[in-house]
Amino acid sequence: MPGTNLTREEAQQRAKLLTVDSYEIELDLSGAQEGGTYRSVTTVRFDVAESDADGAAESFIDLVAPAVHEIALNGDQLDPDELFADSRITLPGLLEGRNILRVVADCAYTNTGEGLHRFVDPVDNQAYLYTQFEVPDARRVFASFEQPDLKATFQFTVRAPEGWTVISNSPTPEPKDSVWIFEPTPRISTYITALIVGPYHSVHSVYEKDGQSVPLGIYCRPSLAEHLDSDAIFEVTRQGFDWFQEKFDYAYPFKKYDQLFVPEFNAGAMENAGAVTIRDQYVFRSKVTDAAYEVRAETILHELAHMWFGDLVTMEWWNDLWLNESFATYTSIACQAAAPGSRWPHSWTTFANSMKTWAYRQDQLPSTHPIMADISDLDDVLVNFDGITYAKGASVLKQLVAYVGEDEFFAGVQAYFKAHAYGNTRLSDLLGALETTSGRDLKSWSKAWLETAGINVLRPQIETDADGVVTSFAIRQEAPALPAGAKGEPTLRPHRIAVGLYELDESSGKLVRDERIELDVDGELTAVPQLVGKRRPAVVLLNDDDLSYAKVRLDEQSLAFVTEHLGDFESSLPRALSWASAWDMTRDAELATRDYLSLVLSGIGKESDIGVVQSLHRQVKLAIELYADPAAREALLTRWTDATLAHLRAAAPGSDHQLAWARAFAATARTPEQLDLLDALLEGTQTIEGLAVDTELRWSFVQRLAAVGRYDEAEIAGEYERDKTAAGERHAATARAARPTEEAKAEAWASVVESDKLPNAVQEAVIGGFVQTGQRELLAPYTDKYFEVVKDIWENRSHEIAQQIAVGLYPSIQVSEETLRRTDEWLASAEPSAALRRLISESRAGVERALKAQAADAAAAE
Repeated sequence: MPGTNLTREEAQQRAKLLTVDSYEIELDLSGAQEGGTYRSVTTVRFDVAESDADGAAESFIDLVAPAVHEIALNGDQLDPDELFADSRITLPGLLEGRNILRVVADCAYTNTGEGLHRFVDPVDNQAYLYTQFEVPDARRVFASFEQPDLKATFQFTVRAPEGWTVISNSPTPEPKDSVWIFEPTPRISTYITALIVGPYHSVHSVYEKDGQSVPLGIYCRPSLAEHLDSDAIFEVTRQGFDWFQEKFDYAYPFKKYDQLFVPEFNAGAMENAGAVTIRDQYVFRSKVTDAAYEVRAETILHELAHMWFGDLVTMEWWNDLWLNESFATYTSIACQAAAPGSRWPHSWTTFANSMKTWAYRQDQLPSTHPIMADISDLDDVLVNFDGITYAKGASVLKQLVAYVGEDEFFAGVQAYFKAHAYGNTRLSDLLGALETTSGRDLKSWSKAWLETAGINVLRPQIETDADGVVTSFAIRQEAPALPAGAKGEPTLRPHRIAVGLYELDESSGKLVRDERIELDVDGELTAVPQLVGKRRPAVVLLNDDDLSYAKVRLDEQSLAFVTEHLGDFESSLPRALSWASAWDMTRDAELATRDYLSLVLSGIGKESDIGVVQSLHRQVKLAIELYADPAAREALLTRWTDATLAHLRAAAPGSDHQLAWARAFAATARTPEQLDLLDALLEGTQTIEGLAVDTELRWSFVQRLAAVGRYDEAEIAGEYERDKTAAGERHAATARAARPTEEAKAEAWASVVESDKLPNAVQEAVIGGFVQTGQRELLAPYTDKYFEVVKDIWENRSHEIAQQIAVGLYPSIQVSEETLRRTDEWLASAEPSAALRRLISESRAGVERALKAQAADAAAAE
C-alpha cells in the first residue's frame, strides 16, 4: 500500500499519461468557526495521451480525506469504497483524450500546519484559516494530481461565514451571499495554490511603475493589527519589485501580490502565487534588534523572488528543489545588498555569518548529500529542506555568478524565464541558458559542485625569510573524508576566491585591507606567486569577500593576531568570516571551547554588527553547554554570564546591543544575585536605563526563572494573564515545561507524546521548554522512553508533528558514549523508515561531535 507516499517513477509515469487542463474547486467552509470537517467538491479536466488495447487506461488522483462520497468519471458513478484507499483514488477506464472527474469528499481542518490549518485566536475567539501545501498537502483540501509538473489552472469557489474575508491566488472578488467565486489562475502547480480565510485585518496599496500597476495587500489577525508596520513591509516589497523586474527582465507574472501573516506557521514563509503566507511572529509585538528586521526583509524578498523562480517556472521534480530555494536565497540577499535605498547593504555579512554556518554544519552530517539530491519519493523531499538545499546551494550560486560574471548570469536567467514561462524545467535548462550567455562550459563545474557531497578546507601555506618577506605562498585544498554513512567520495573542487592581506592602521587602530588578489584554486596545491617578495602582512584571509563555499583556516601567525584584534577589522564581512572560522574550528575540536570563549570575549565588545553579536551569543552558549569539558562547564558559564551582565550595563541605553545583551544574560543567569535582578526587573523595583522590559523580554525572564525553580504555576499563570494571546499561550507552555521537577517533565512529556491534541506551535513550545541543558539528570530517564515511542509516533502522526518530536526530544544534551550506544542499538533493531533514520542519525552525529569537542577542551586544560 502506498500510504501517503509517491515515488518519482510513479510521478513520471503519470506525467507521461496525463496532461491536466483545469480544476474547479468548491469548498464549504461555513462551519469553520466550529471546526471538524468541510465539504470539498473537485472537478478536474485532463487529457489522457494513450489507452490500452481496450481503449482505456488507468491512473490515480491524490486525496487525503476522512470520507469520499462521490466519484464521477466521465459521467459514470464509481464506488468510493472500492477505489479510495490510503491517499489515492484509482481511476480505471480512462479514455484517450479529454476526461472529466468529479470528486465529492469530506476534508478535515488541521492543527498541524499542513493542509487547511485552523487556529482560534484567544483574544477574539475567532477562527483563522490558511493553507500550506508544500510538499504534498493540496490533497488534504481537494483531489489533485499532486506533483509539480502537472500544472493546471485553478478556480476556487468558497462559502465562508458572514463577515469573513477569503484570499486566494487570484484577485479577491466581491462575495455574493457569503460565497466567493475567484477567477481561474494561470497555469501553476498544486503546491503553490492557496486559500486564507477568516476575519483578517488588511492594509492595501499598489506598486506602480512605467504603466504597470500591481495591487498589494498585507493581512494579519486583528489582535496583531496595532503592531503591523505595513509601511516598512511595503517599502521592502517595492524595492524587491524594482530590483527583480530589472534583473529578470520579466514583469511580475500574477495579477496581485498579497502577503498574509498567519498563525502557527511551521516555516518562515511560503511562496503561494500572489498570496504569500508568512509566520506572524514577523509582526513584532515588542522591541527587536535590526537583525530581526533584516531577516524579515530577506524572507519577504525570498518569497517575492519565488514568483518568478518556482512559480512562473517550476521544477519538474523535487530533485531540483535546491534550485528553487537557492535561487530565491541568493537573489534575495543580492537585492538587499544592491537595491537602492536598502537598509542592509551588508547583507552578505549576515549570509556568511548565519546561512553558510548552517550549510557547513549540514554538510558534515552523515546525511550530507549533493546539492542536486537524489529524491526518489515524497518521504525523501520532506526531510530535504535543509542547509544544503538552501544555504550551500545559494553559496554555490554566488560562486557561479563570480565564475560566469554577474551580467552574463542574469542574461541567462532572463532567457530562461522567457523560454519556460508557466512551464517546468530541469537544471540542464538553466545551465544551458547560462552557457549560452557566458560562453563557459558548465558541465564539469556542475559535476564537481552540484553532484558531489562534502566540504573542502582551504589553508594558507606561507614561508618567509628572516626579514618577514614572503618566499613561498600557496593554498592547500583538502577534501576531508565524508561522515560515516554518507554516500560518495571526497572531492577537490575548483574555487574562485579572493585573498585579503590586512594590516593594523596605527592611526585608526583598525585592521584594513592593503591588498586583494582574486584567483582560481584547483587541485590540492595552488601557488600564489603574486605574493612572493612582499612583506608578510599581519593577517592573511583566504576566501575574502566570501566568494566560494569552503571552510577556511587561518595560519598560526594570522590566528594569533586575530585573537587579539578580531573586533578591529574595519569591515564587517572579514570579521564575520573570522568569527565563522573560529566557530567552525571549535565545532571541529581544533579550538578548545575555553579558548573560543576567550576569543569571543576579547572581540565581541567591538563588534558593531548586531546580527553577528546575536549569533555569537547563541554559539557561546551552545559551546559551553555541549562542547566544554563537563568539569569546567560551570566555571565557563559563570565567566560568560558575568560578561553578559557587564556588557548589558555598559551598552548604550535603548540600543540594539543593550537588548541583545539583556536576552543573553537572561539565558544563563545563575547566581542568586543575577536571578534577583531578573525578578526585580520584572517587578519594576530595579531598572536599567534605556532597557524596556516589554512583553517578549518579560517572557525571556519568566522562562529562565521557571527553569531554575524560582517561578512555578502561580507566577506563570499571572504572567499569562498579562499577555492572554496566542504568543502568551506558547510562552507560558514553554515556562511550564521548563520547571525543574519530575511532575512538570512528566506533564510536558504526556502532552506531546501520549496525546495528539496540541497544535503544532504549542507542541514546539512545550518541547523547547522540556529540554533544558541544566536539567540533564532530571531528563536522563527520558532517553529510553524516547526510543520506545519515536517509531510509533513517526508512523502515526503527521509529518510536521512527528518531525518536531523526533528531532526535538532526541536526547541531544545527554552527551555520552551511552547515548551513542543506545542510538546505535535502536538504529540496528527498529527498522525505521529512511526519513526517520536520517533524522536520528543526524542527531546522533551531534552527540558524537560534542564528545570530541569535550575531549579537546579537557586536553587544553591539561
